[in-house]
Amino acid sequence: MIEVKNIEKSFGGTQVLKGVSTTFQEGKTNLIIGQSGSGKTVLLKSLLGIHTPDAGTISFDGRIYSELTADEKRELRTEIGMVFQGSALFDSMTVEQNVAFPLRMFTKNTRSETMDRVNFVLKRVNLIDANKKLPSEISGGMQKRVAIARAIVNNPKYLFCDEPNSGLDPNTSILIDNLIKEITEEYNITTVINTHDMNSVMEIGDKIVFLKNGLKAWEGTKEEIFRTDNEAVTDFVYSSNLFKKVREAYLKDDKK
Repeated sequence: MIEVKNIEKSFGGTQVLKGVSTTFQEGKTNLIIGQSGSGKTVLLKSLLGIHTPDAGTISFDGRIYSELTADEKRELRTEIGMVFQGSALFDSMTVEQNVAFPLRMFTKNTRSETMDRVNFVLKRVNLIDANKKLPSEISGGMQKRVAIARAIVNNPKYLFCDEPNSGLDPNTSILIDNLIKEITEEYNITTVINTHDMNSVMEIGDKIVFLKNGLKAWEGTKEEIFRTDNEAVTDFVYSSNLFKKVREAYLKDDKK
């Protein structure tokens, strides 16, 4: 579990996070949503240690990040997997070389052990016979699956995903959502996803944190988001007629 307590962060005199507190649960897909400028990217980067909060604490299963030594922070880093918005694969490396990169950086595995693990995670994300291909030779959806394989190759306790469906078609987005959720539950990972994709919210939102103007304006599950009267949430989520109709159906069922 990751626990966030009263996080504040400012840039150039502008306060971006204003005392945000929440928890991200183990074995769950925890989604951060909000409009551009709401603070969700800054919160994600604070969780990753890229930004240092001005106030408040972030703890990983009881370990307060700001109190860790440099060695302890390095050890924690080996427990974290990251899926970047644009996949961030190394263009000059093959698929298997990309996936093997964290193992070579953080472990002392033999080549045989490394390749066994690489092949295992590539199979897990349904990528077979792609080992020797370059990123430019595979589709965007396949690149995203390579990024997920690389993120989980070290058996992380914590998985962070920044807009994992960015640039993907709707069908591929659903496949990526389902894959992330399956892996989260299968390996009991604490997964945090920064997204603007409402389909992801409705499909895999075990826990949803909605930020507005640097504040936590609402949190709950995908079921609860259909029933909330929080105006900020309803304005954001139900801007499309499709989700309005879905919400109406949920509320109609509640009255039966």
